[in-house]
Amino acid sequence: MQQIQFLQTTPQQLQSEINAGVKIILDDFLKNFKPKLPNEYLSRQEVALMFGVDISTVHNWCKSKRLNPLGIGGRVYFLRSEVEASIKPLNV
Repeated sequence: MQQIQFLQTTPQQLQSEINAGVKIILDDFLKNFKPKLPNEYLSRQEVALMFGVDISTVHNWCKSKRLNPLGIGGRVYFLRSEVEASIKPLNV
């Protein structure tokens, strides 16, 4: 094991040097870190409530390929990100 001796260095100076080194590494990590958000799934009823429409309208949007339904068993779900991406601005 190697030994390091700190001559003419106060504990406060040593602590500030360590903190500066850790801050540089942490800043670099946070700059490149992109946390993955979990997918949020919405039911047909939740999508209908989100837009204030009837469930039959949500069904029509699925048939016209405006929404991409996902299914498991007998249930139908939609990714919130895809539902929000399907909204198009109106050029009024």
